[in-house]
Amino acid sequence: MAHRFLPVRIMFILAVVAMSLLTACATAVPRWRMAAILKLSEVRKAGGDTRYPAEFDSASRSVERAEALAGGREVEEADRYYQMALLESEYIESKLAAERVAREIESARRQDEERRRLEKRQEEEQRRLNGQREEEQRAREQARAEQAARAAAEARRAAERARQPAKPLPTFHTVKRGETLPQISALPEVYNDNMLWPLLYRANRDQIRDPRHLWPGQVLRIPRGVSRDDLAEARRYAQEKPLR
Repeated sequence: MAHRFLPVRIMFILAVVAMSLLTACATAVPRWRMAAILKLSEVRKAGGDTRYPAEFDSASRSVERAEALAGGREVEEADRYYQMALLESEYIESKLAAERVAREIESARRQDEERRRLEKRQEEEQRRLNGQREEEQRAREQARAEQAARAAAEARRAAERARQPAKPLPTFHTVKRGETLPQISALPEVYNDNMLWPLLYRANRDQIRDPRHLWPGQVLRIPRGVSRDDLAEARRYAQEKPLR
C-alpha cells in the first residue's frame, strides 16, 4: 500500500528541492541531487511507480533519506543516497525499456504471424482458383471431345444412310379410321404437306364422292411425278375450299 502515497512523497521532495534552491548560494548542494530527483520524476511519468512499486518505493526512500541528510549538511552521505536513488531509478527505467522492446518484439511477431497466415490463405485461395480453372478447362475439353464424337457419329450415320438405297415411296395408302385427306397428305411417306390433299382427291374421284368423308379400308392412289403447276394448283384449291 505504500506506493499509493508516492505522488505525495514526490511533491514533498520537489518542495524540499525548491526550498533548497533558495539557499543554494549559501550551502553546498550534493552533486547527484538534481539528477536523482529528475530521473525519479521521469520514471514516475513513464509508469514505473505502478509497474514496479517496490523498486520505485525504494528509490523514493533513498531520495527522502538524502534530503534529510542534505538538510543536516551531511553532503557526502546525502550524495551517496542520491546516487543510490539515481541507480535505482535507472534500473526501473531499464526494465521499462526492456518491456517496451519486448512489446515491440511481440507486436512484430504477431504481425509476422498474421502476415504469414494471410499469405497462406492467399496461397490456398490461389490454389483453389487454379484447381477450379483446371477443372473447368477439363470440363470444356471433355464437352468439346463429346461434341466432336457426336458429330463424328452423326457424320458416319449420315454417310451410311447416303450409301443405302433410297426406299421407294408408296403409291397407295389404306385409309384408317378417323383419317382425313389433309392428314393423309401430311404423312411423310405421302406428300408431307396437308395442303396437297386435292391431288389425292382428284386421283380417287371414282371412290370419293365427298372429300370430307373417307371410309376405313379404302385404298387410295398416290399420284407421283406431279409437276410444279399441279402442286401450285392443289395448294390454291386447298386454300379456296378448305375442308371443315
